[in-house]
Order: sequence, then structure tokens, then C-alpha cells
Amino acid sequence: MREWRTFGQPVDDDPPHTRPPQPAELMPERMPGMWQRVGEYWWLGQNADRPEVAWTGKHDAEGTEFGAEQDDYFAWSAAFLSYVMRTAGAGDRFPYARSHYVYINAAARQALGREQGWVVTARRPSEYAPALGDIICTGRDRAKRMRFDRLPARAFPAHCDIVVASAPGELSVLGGNVDHAVTMKHVPVSSDGRLTERDGIVLDRRYDWFVVLQVQYVR
Repeated sequence: MREWRTFGQPVDDDPPHTRPPQPAELMPERMPGMWQRVGEYWWLGQNADRPEVAWTGKHDAEGTEFGAEQDDYFAWSAAFLSYVMRTAGAGDRFPYARSHYVYINAAARQALGREQGWVVTARRPSEYAPALGDIICTGRDRAKRMRFDRLPARAFPAHCDIVVASAPGELSVLGGNVDHAVTMKHVPVSSDGRLTERDGIVLDRRYDWFVVLQVQYVR
């Protein structure tokens, strides 16, 4: 929530790809003070032996500024989520990564009993209602129709958001690199808090949330 407030508390409940693209000079991630925040997500959100720890919202590992047209390569949504998990105290029990599929797959392997010790466990959206601090994920691009039963899967594009508030019929979630900022969106849920109808159909017509990562917090 602190990071969201730092970015000006943006909310985007529009369908994806319906907002006009932002010119580089207006992208929050490239603004003074904000590109440094993104740099901290990379620095703390990745393990120290990775080159990405030196990236920022507009610089590569050598400190060279890259153009806004290269933003997709330096996408930081998974770095933001990794940063949150690190600062929340996950320690070595979270698979910090620059891509969401890494910890989605780790959570799926734990759910299947193939691995243990992670703080995240994959849950089927029709069977588990996300709680505060849990993570919900959707596939992107060629993986838009990713399904829970296919996990773990080979590398695939995805996006994950953290649940920060709940109300009857709705979750508030935060994600990084949405509109080039830390951005909130609101996600419809059923009367019992699940992302799907009883038949398993996802309620959100914008995003096909296919997995919930249950986070084991010390409560």
C-alpha cells in the first residue's frame, strides 16, 4: 500500500489494452524518484547474484538508459511482487524471480507434493477464496487461456496481483508495472469470496484468473 501511495494511488479497472499508450515523458516509472523506486524493487526483489539487481525503471545493468520502447524487456511486475515478499519476511522460502511463472510453478509443485518449504501454495480458484495477502494470477498474451490443471508448465507470460482489501463481492488488488506504476484494480468475487461461479467460470470478464497462490504468513 505504501508503494501504491508513492505512485499516486492509481486505479485501473478498465479492460486491458483499452487505455491509450502513455508517452515516455509521462510514464510514472521513468519519473525522477520513481525510476529509483523501481530500481529498489529489482535490487531487493532479486537474489544478489543476478544482473537484474542493477536495473531501474529506465536503466540496464550497466547504467545505460534504455528507451521506453524497450520497457517490455525490463518489465518489473514480478520484481515488485518479489520485493513485497522479501520485505514481508519470506526469506529463502520464496522463489524470487523476474517472471511470474517461476513462483506460480513452485507453488504448483508444492501443492502436488513435489516440493516443500515454500511460503506459496497453488490453489484452484473454484475451491479456494483468496485471503488478504494472497496472490492471484492470470495468463497473458499466448498464455491468456492458461489453466490450473496445466501447472506446473513451461515458461509462460503471466501477471500476478496481491490482495490488499476485501468487501462483499469484490477484492482490491495491487500489481506492479500496470500503466507503468503500482496500480490497484478491483476484482469481482462470489458471495463466498471466490473468483469463480459455482461452475468454475471466472467472474472477472477482463482477466482470466486461473490460480491463487495461498501465502503462509505468520499471523
